[in-house]
Amino acid sequence: RARRGRCRADYSSPQVVVVRNGHLGTAYRALQLLVLLYFTGYVFIIQKGYQERETGPESSVITKVKGVTQSPSKVWDVGEYVSPPEGGSTFSILTRVDVSPAQAMETCPEGRAVATATCSSDQDCVPRDTDTSGHGQRTGRCVPQPGGTGKSCEVLAWCPVDGGSISESLAEMASQFTVLIKNNIHFPRFGFSKGNIQAAESGYLKSCMFNTTSALYCPIFKLGFLVEEAGEDFTELAEKGGVIGVIITWNCNLDLPDAECNPHYSFRRLDPKGVSAFPGYNYRFAKYYSWNGTRSRVLIKAYGIRVDVIVHGQAGKFSLIPTIITLATALTSVGLGSFVCDWILLCCMDKEQRYSSRKFEIFLCRGPIPGVPHRQSSPCCSPNHPPLLWSHRR
Repeated sequence: RARRGRCRADYSSPQVVVVRNGHLGTAYRALQLLVLLYFTGYVFIIQKGYQERETGPESSVITKVKGVTQSPSKVWDVGEYVSPPEGGSTFSILTRVDVSPAQAMETCPEGRAVATATCSSDQDCVPRDTDTSGHGQRTGRCVPQPGGTGKSCEVLAWCPVDGGSISESLAEMASQFTVLIKNNIHFPRFGFSKGNIQAAESGYLKSCMFNTTSALYCPIFKLGFLVEEAGEDFTELAEKGGVIGVIITWNCNLDLPDAECNPHYSFRRLDPKGVSAFPGYNYRFAKYYSWNGTRSRVLIKAYGIRVDVIVHGQAGKFSLIPTIITLATALTSVGLGSFVCDWILLCCMDKEQRYSSRKFEIFLCRGPIPGVPHRQSSPCCSPNHPPLLWSHRR
């Protein structure tokens, strides 16, 4: 046991064994070639493993919409159909509105659609109670519905709550609205900044329109173009509303001139299409006014196209550290061929025992072992005794 522990503490050196086998040699060289092709073609050329990289650039987006449209009752300009007006990375454009009749703050029967508001006496209506699906605060009275179709609890609310609405479409000229998207990005690690507007003349943006090949740095889009590029029908989308994503991608190789770092635009619909629960995109807002000294309002349910501008990007530049790491990984991976071929020889070929005897050999020498009587001495390292070759066979 002491002899075994002493030998295990010695230095082990790998032994080179040449196996003359055509099939195995071909497999070995093929594995080496695959590893070299992978690191040369994919890691170095495609993934640029020699570069230091930064993802998620700092970005700012400013938008501006222009255009005029008409509904059956009025003409709409940009101050009315764009929300919010600040021009951020997310905005919506109205394409259809459902306008309720004038409402005033007073008491009236709760709407028919609120099931818990149905009553037969005042005891069924709790004063000052509210319902999440209702329109106001209950007064504690049970009153007849307009038209004599039953009774419901009276509420203090913007009345009438069931006055119907008038639908008006703004989509007649909405597809011709122009949308300016100004984007600037910055990669702080490399101190690199760039924008998607590079106009040589001050009046360039007044006459240009976006084109992937001829006007890449004119980020002015027609609303109909955005919807079409996202694969949607404009008339259908304007009726129910929806969300269109404008994705701007900056993939910059900073080893090349700055002119090679260009934005790439893609468009797609972000909200699920054809969902029965809460389809499309809509929201409500009110416009208030005073009529004969009474504060009144008009409630509008708006359908529209919401545009979300999303910016992605990454930049890379040559750096010595990732280059050394990638080269070391490549050189280490070349040894994969030896590991696979050793496994095939030891486990799969008919001469595995013969190869094992050549692959694993232990050299021992004779002499006294410290702490063991001389008569019990056995092979150990000693310069006075010649080495004895011992082959380990499995």
